Amino acid sequence: MLKESETKMKKGHTYVQWMLAIAVESIVFAYGLLVGWVSPMKSVLQSETSPFGRPVTDMEMGWVASVVPLAAISGIPMFVYIADNYGRKLGIFVMAMFQTGCWILKLSTANVPCLILARVLAGIASGCTYQLIPVYVKETSQDSIRGMLVSMNTLMQNFGLLLMYAMGPYLDYYAILWIGLGVSCVTLVALIRAPETPPFMVKKGEYKKAQKTLAFLRGLDIDDKVVQNEIDCMKEDDRRARELPDVTLISIVKSKYSRTGLGILMLILGTQATNGTYVIFTYASFIISSSGVKMSPELQTLSIPIVLIVGSLVSISCIEKFRRKFILATGFGLTSVGLASLASMLTVQYHGGSLPEWMPIAAIILTCWCYSAAIVPLTYTIMAEMFNFQIRAKVSGCVCSWSWFMAFLQLLFFIPLSDLVGFHNTIFCFAVINLFGFIITLVLVPETKGKSLEEIEKTLATK
Repeated sequence: MLKESETKMKKGHTYVQWMLAIAVESIVFAYGLLVGWVSPMKSVLQSETSPFGRPVTDMEMGWVASVVPLAAISGIPMFVYIADNYGRKLGIFVMAMFQTGCWILKLSTANVPCLILARVLAGIASGCTYQLIPVYVKETSQDSIRGMLVSMNTLMQNFGLLLMYAMGPYLDYYAILWIGLGVSCVTLVALIRAPETPPFMVKKGEYKKAQKTLAFLRGLDIDDKVVQNEIDCMKEDDRRARELPDVTLISIVKSKYSRTGLGILMLILGTQATNGTYVIFTYASFIISSSGVKMSPELQTLSIPIVLIVGSLVSISCIEKFRRKFILATGFGLTSVGLASLASMLTVQYHGGSLPEWMPIAAIILTCWCYSAAIVPLTYTIMAEMFNFQIRAKVSGCVCSWSWFMAFLQLLFFIPLSDLVGFHNTIFCFAVINLFGFIITLVLVPETKGKSLEEIEKTLATK
């Protein structure tokens, strides 16, 4: 039956699904701009010519950097509620509105409290960037390209980082803000024509509308057998989900399948959030200069998003060729090796030794490449594939809240911990965290590539 459906699918097209994914994931592009904004703007805001009229203190800058993941936690329940009750599309549209508000507030005022408030708006929008958007893309794309489109989320973020790192040192403070606002406004316009996902329409009983939307996405006639088969599968998933008690956090925890899946995802997302790469993105110039590199930090930071983009392209091309579990475990393993190597080099420098400048840069590049090519896209792809759409939003909301909280703690305590135990020992800690991720991926994470929900449920029920 599956091969027959794949053969018939060749009659349609996929370009609508690609265009829709790019439009929706442009929110992640704007998120990349917001994440990368701190690194080039840190020197501007802390200079004597700061647009605020005075240099921003280290403590204020620390809150500007770390408030985004903290605020993201508060945004998740709101977006989960909207997505579950009013649709995935509305949740994503509200997310884009918050991003737009962030840029407008930065342009309208020039003081630290308002800057932090603007970063709070960015954080609220960022809360569901890697939760709701993968769900939307997954529910609107066919199996043969689903993994590629979901993993493209990371590629869009990396393009945003590249643009910010490239223009940050050379453009005026306000020019950068206008560019960010322009990106968010274009996203809002593009989202107006985006459809709701067919599975959500089925959930609401809008079967004809779901069938029409699915046919449009697949480039097939509304009465085509492939479209009908997919709608029937969605109805069956909805029927099975409705036979379950009302989905609450308590009911999720009571079910062995969902409880086990939730626990595994919390381990993986917590490991990903604290594996050191978010610190590298935020404090790129500081980390590179602390590694003994004497070239311009601004020039060297450009290597990070370039490597991230290459990693994303590798992920998109390979995600459907290899097992999800294998790619994720390899990413954690190589990241552990890269960070352990960097920590060893820093230890040598700490004790007065010297090494070629390219060695720490190579270790940082390996770490960033693994993060982009494997850890982020595979983590969220597995999360999107592990649960049925009735509980997917609630489960992903829980684990993403946990992930953002761990990322906040990592950013908040990175500098104090480095001062306390040494920068080299802090990097060693990140290497151990990635080693832990490698082990739990091999032992606990189920394989989801090519698996139906029933097969995944049976696998989790036995763990």
